[in-house]
Amino acid sequence: MAGRTSSGPALPLYLSEPGRAVADYGLYLATKPLAQRLPKGDGHPVLVLPGLLADDVSTAALRSTLRRLDYRVHGWGLGRNIGPTALCVNGLRDKLDYLHGRYRRPVTIIGWSLGGIFARDLARTSPSRVRQVITLGSPFRLTSYDQTRAARVFDRYSHLHVEQRTLPLEPEGVPLPVPATSIYSHYDGIVHWQACLNTPGERCENIAVTASHLGLGHHPAALWAVADRLAQPEGTWEPFQAPRFLRPAFPKPAQASPCAPVGTMAGTAA
Repeated sequence: MAGRTSSGPALPLYLSEPGRAVADYGLYLATKPLAQRLPKGDGHPVLVLPGLLADDVSTAALRSTLRRLDYRVHGWGLGRNIGPTALCVNGLRDKLDYLHGRYRRPVTIIGWSLGGIFARDLARTSPSRVRQVITLGSPFRLTSYDQTRAARVFDRYSHLHVEQRTLPLEPEGVPLPVPATSIYSHYDGIVHWQACLNTPGERCENIAVTASHLGLGHHPAALWAVADRLAQPEGTWEPFQAPRFLRPAFPKPAQASPCAPVGTMAGTAA
């Protein structure tokens, strides 16, 4: 796993994804009583975007957890995510404008897999409306289609896409104009974990957990990391530090080179 840089996740990881995701959900249910220890929110709006072929049902556990922490949480409301269709591209832009106008506050965008790529797109085009971006297993640094086992599924709907993206999706050393956190797993069976890494900098970081790709939206460690990042006061940012009692749940994150100045954007399959 850790040594593979040019191809997708190992076949055993891919084939075990459904079972491991169920196990991750079991952990979520078992640790629900500990949710009261999660840091409380400040009521700012949060938009949650699902992954490829998923809809708002897939993010229900994450959104429910964040609502209990007093955030104004919204699903994307665009049905099944089949890529950058006209409905998706225009709908996300309108949704962000609506939430920003309704709450008069910048919006945190959380994107799972392909949803994270869309979240980063929104942050680049509308940075004044976005408070921060948190991605869950999103391969925004994809340099080869071999790094994802979802490329064929994504291509199946390419005739409906209004945006055609090229590789690499994002050039190395080009950070977002807003704080960015990538939550990823070395045990991801859908996308290669190295395609999910931010280049660390003053306001961007990577947080490793031990979840499956399909379990990142409800794995307890991922939920804790999301809640911790959301709870930072607006206009401030500090690197993530797991509480002592949870440190075993957070493997040491991978390292990359320092961030470079902001440049242009590129933008595919998750």
